[in-house]
Amino acid sequence: MVPDDEGGCLMRTDLLGEPIEGLDEALAAVDAFDAVLTDGLLRPRPAQAEGLDRLAEAVTGTPLAARVAEAADKAAAGAAGEEHFLALAAARAALLGSVHDALATRVDEATGRPAPSGPPERQDPVPEPASNLSAAARSWLCDLARSGWRGLDHELAAGAAPVVSAMLPDTLLRRQATLLDGFAAELAASCPGATLERVPERRWADLWMRSLLLTLPGAAPAPATTPATGRLLPLGVDLQEHATAVQAQVHAVLEPSDGGAPRLVRAAASAPKPDTVVGAGPWQLLRPHLSLLAAAGEGRSMELDAMPLTDEGDLLWDEAHARPADEADPFATARVVLPTSTAAATTPLDRHPVRIAVPVLLEGYAVRAEEGGPVAFELAGHHLTVDRDRLPAAGPLTAEAVARSRACIGLLRWDAGQFTLQPLAVETVVRKKAVAVHAGAWAGGTADKAGIRAEKAATDAVAGLRERAGRLLRT
Repeated sequence: MVPDDEGGCLMRTDLLGEPIEGLDEALAAVDAFDAVLTDGLLRPRPAQAEGLDRLAEAVTGTPLAARVAEAADKAAAGAAGEEHFLALAAARAALLGSVHDALATRVDEATGRPAPSGPPERQDPVPEPASNLSAAARSWLCDLARSGWRGLDHELAAGAAPVVSAMLPDTLLRRQATLLDGFAAELAASCPGATLERVPERRWADLWMRSLLLTLPGAAPAPATTPATGRLLPLGVDLQEHATAVQAQVHAVLEPSDGGAPRLVRAAASAPKPDTVVGAGPWQLLRPHLSLLAAAGEGRSMELDAMPLTDEGDLLWDEAHARPADEADPFATARVVLPTSTAAATTPLDRHPVRIAVPVLLEGYAVRAEEGGPVAFELAGHHLTVDRDRLPAAGPLTAEAVARSRACIGLLRWDAGQFTLQPLAVETVVRKKAVAVHAGAWAGGTADKAGIRAEKAATDAVAGLRERAGRLLRT
């Protein structure tokens, strides 16, 4: 919540806790179908037929109704073909898309910011990838649905390997190939499925659904871009780590040079990461790909000149189109510019609750923390849970700093049935002095003592890995 006299606008946190009509019913239908995929559709049982019926009933009255009803009947009889699995995946995507839209509308109401406008229709022809490779991927994914997660074995998981190898050289299929490769690797690491104590039903069903829909022609064309010129004001950095990969996504506000309304935008860099690179190490892997990280870490803006910007608000970063500019305090940006910034529309295939990550500024809250329990910000009698698990180890922003804070820039997300806040930066008091602590403060390097120690440890680890790689290449 930001007081009006500080240049911000009032955030209606009470709206975030109010129920949304139809939300629980839509998610229950998705859960019912996800349970169907766990046991597979090779020999369906009555319980699975019931789950299929619930999915079909949830899209009654929509253009998908007839096809999904037919697909549910065929699947319940163990006779589903590829077109039927595609219809079921489309129904699941439509339900999650409706949940996304309802939650996004609620966020717009709570923040009071302008609602995003839809992307313009594309006029240019979209090149199509090789259909035979998409068909091969679709065949493997349908085999997965028949076997179910409990029926997984190494032979089935390995079936994606030749498809991925054939897809990777084709730039139009690389996105799909990467998704299939990661999905298959995750399944292989969980084999045999019959011995799993817990099946990640929602996650694997999400990956299966998206992979299957991407096999359709035109499902995910290359995004259309327009040149963006103006001042880029960073708000914060979201660092996402995996055992073998890392990504940094900078959330920022773009002030167009033509005087147009400010826009919420993102810029990201990714890199493969050995599992031995921890702590501040990921920044060393990412810095060469994105100079914006240094600007965000130093609290500076950047001037953009015709930087490619997609209709979805993603900057396709090119160093030739950017240069460092003046100092820019993220909290000043959040107080003055953020309230009037417009967000980009979400593409149809990306309409999913996990995609919600809306930059917000909270002030005037009380911190509520129980020992061993979650931390929450209390505003006007309403609680907003803080997602401490998303705080990166590669930065000075800790749970303790969040608990002492009096202002917070964060990403409003939705998880496990409630809105949560992922802190990107906080204002707190240290030795009676107000200081700002940022999750991405070490992104471009640091003079902080803890940061210097973390940098040295990471430098030694990265240098050792490079030396070993060099010896391998020479042999």
